[in-house]
Amino acid sequence: MASTPLTLNLVEGSVSFSFSPQAARELKAAIAQLMERLKAVSAKATPGTKATPQPPLEYRYTGEVFVEIFCNPNIWPTPFAAKVLLTVRDVSIRLTTEAELTRLIEDVNQYLEQVG
Repeated sequence: MASTPLTLNLVEGSVSFSFSPQAARELKAAIAQLMERLKAVSAKATPGTKATPQPPLEYRYTGEVFVEIFCNPNIWPTPFAAKVLLTVRDVSIRLTTEAELTRLIEDVNQYLEQVG
């Protein structure tokens, strides 16, 4: 059974790869946790107070390709400014780049709508 490819739009260009609906749901849940961490960091960003450091998002998927998404919520002022480090690789190619978190959320949601 061939899976529907996930297309992630990057700052310049896009990348598509084989991805499972289950993996997309897991990624969506991981991003939801990251959004809560980002909101916690931005809510505490008042002068003179120290925010509690939040754990980073470290998502990994192994299928036809290996996908890794990393984001440190402690370095972004708001969830809307946040970017993730994206790595997609297989035996013959490796792509590492930044992607906007808000665009990643839109792409994963659109993928989940396509696959039902």
